[in-house]
Amino acid sequence: MKATEKAPWYYLVLLILAGESVFILPFVLQRVFRPTVLKVFELDNVALGLCFSVYGFVALISYFFGGPLADKYPPRKLIAMALWLTALGGLVFATFPDYATLQILYGFWGFTTIFLFWSPMIKATRVWGGVNAQGKAFGLLDGGRGLVGALFGTLGVAVFSFFLHTDLEVASLQKSRFAFRYVILSSSALVALVGVLVLLFMKLPNLNEQDIVVEKITVSQIGQVLRLPSVILLMVIILCAYVGYKITDVFSLYAQDVMHLDQVGSAQVGTFLLFARPVVGIVIGVVADRSKPSVWLFLSFIIAFVGSIVYALGVVENIPYILFLISILIVAIGVYAARALYFAVMQSGKIPLIFTGTAVGLISLIGYTPDIFAGAAMGYLLDASPGLQGHQHVFWMLALFSFLGAIAAYKYVQLYGKKANETT
Repeated sequence: MKATEKAPWYYLVLLILAGESVFILPFVLQRVFRPTVLKVFELDNVALGLCFSVYGFVALISYFFGGPLADKYPPRKLIAMALWLTALGGLVFATFPDYATLQILYGFWGFTTIFLFWSPMIKATRVWGGVNAQGKAFGLLDGGRGLVGALFGTLGVAVFSFFLHTDLEVASLQKSRFAFRYVILSSSALVALVGVLVLLFMKLPNLNEQDIVVEKITVSQIGQVLRLPSVILLMVIILCAYVGYKITDVFSLYAQDVMHLDQVGSAQVGTFLLFARPVVGIVIGVVADRSKPSVWLFLSFIIAFVGSIVYALGVVENIPYILFLISILIVAIGVYAARALYFAVMQSGKIPLIFTGTAVGLISLIGYTPDIFAGAAMGYLLDASPGLQGHQHVFWMLALFSFLGAIAAYKYVQLYGKKANETT
């Protein structure tokens, strides 16, 4: 049964909107506005990284328990609830709370965006992709999410620039907070609206939602999923790919620290990355379905490794702006391609569709541990060696994980590369 017959295009569009909207408040705003966030919340890189670590610890627990939940309840209801609760947290965020409250808020977001959301999103995407369009499904999902994130970033930059009626270099803390509060509140409102649309319209015509859920997940079934070689390899692959994705957060800061751009200029660099993500995701998804997704996954790690070495060697300094953007794009192609494809290879890895939520929960338990350590590690490396040297250390970290990811992806190709179109 082809899932595209059951789930029309508007279903995937809503899934894409939800898939990025839920992460706008905890992650996208910080990626686009990192220098501004540090200023208005009076944080350094380590402190912000520790907030991400709190998120990661809560997410770690949420992955494990949220996975089976996604196999028991329809994705639509879980996703809508996650969006509303995340938007509610945005109202607290807009008050610029003290550091302790900010850490609690990140823990709350770790629950809303993972326990209620992550596995249902992956399962719904796999249902839409069916047997032969997993690359396209996940490529469109990640590429579409990137486009939504880019649009949110562009809107945020426009709102911030409109309300900041002063020179960026001399803007007071109060004026910066005044402008950024509007960015947070407008984002929260849009996240809540997407939740309403999902609940009302993200349904599967001609497919009973009960057909993709099970009444109960047993311990033996969890053990059966965990023993699959594809599950173990995907834990390593996603861990390495996700470190790369987390490191893209520092590009806007790199633009400020090394290329000496102002707050708006550095935010525009972050937004450029967000627009690169949908192009890479969509193209790699379509191309991968015509050959072997696992092979393209391996190549993506190779590209990320090469790009990270260029930065790690300190080559990207005092160069023309266009060359700076090209060097960013090389890293982005590798990182975003890996991100778009790592769940697309579940089909070839013989992971049963009905246990997708459980498998995703188990894989994510290890794969997304960078939420715990990557932010703090990057913050330490950047603050311990200010300027270019600190950024070089961060990119050596990316090079190491890209190399390890390439090894795991190559093993996946050996085991499953010839089975891309078989039914699970």
